[in-house]
Amino acid sequence: MNNEDNALFPVGLENTLSPVPENFVRENLMSDQFLDFVEENTKPIDRMFAYYQCAILEVETKFKVLDESLSVDLERNPIESIKTRVKSVDSLLRKIRRKNLPLNLESIEENINDIAGVRVICSFPDDIYELANAFLAQDDITLIARKDYIKEPKPSGYRSLHLIVEVPIFLKDEKRNMKVEVQFRTIAMDFWASLEHKLHY
Repeated sequence: MNNEDNALFPVGLENTLSPVPENFVRENLMSDQFLDFVEENTKPIDRMFAYYQCAILEVETKFKVLDESLSVDLERNPIESIKTRVKSVDSLLRKIRRKNLPLNLESIEENINDIAGVRVICSFPDDIYELANAFLAQDDITLIARKDYIKEPKPSGYRSLHLIVEVPIFLKDEKRNMKVEVQFRTIAMDFWASLEHKLHY
């Protein structure tokens, strides 16, 4: 997730690659290669997005459980809200082109870490670190990367704790490890990020 994702945080599979219009690819990406890739891989791409949605459900459930359990000691809920999204079609295709990635599913899953995103809005900064530590302590969560823009804000003033994690999902016949980006913010930080997005976009 990045600033372009602040405007909308849709939930579900509405943003899978299958409905990409031909004119979008031709006008925005200037290449038939992307269109051919989508047309030839519709089913595998839809399956990949379904897996990312499953990973979101796993992570979201973990935070709901943590919120409930921590509320006993804190006498309040540390989480104000949880927002989720699967990266939009146009955003994903632009990122593939911008990063000059090989156009195949294996490369996409390996190199793009924010296809699935979960944003946790907390009441106070201390809640962010307590939740993040409790989340990362779970034995089925693997930390891939961490960026703390709360302790070291961006020049724009943007503040947030970003984690890239790997979480297992259990399917009918297999277990798959999926990457999810988790962002932690307070209400004030989230308001600032949304305002910054509106000013720039």
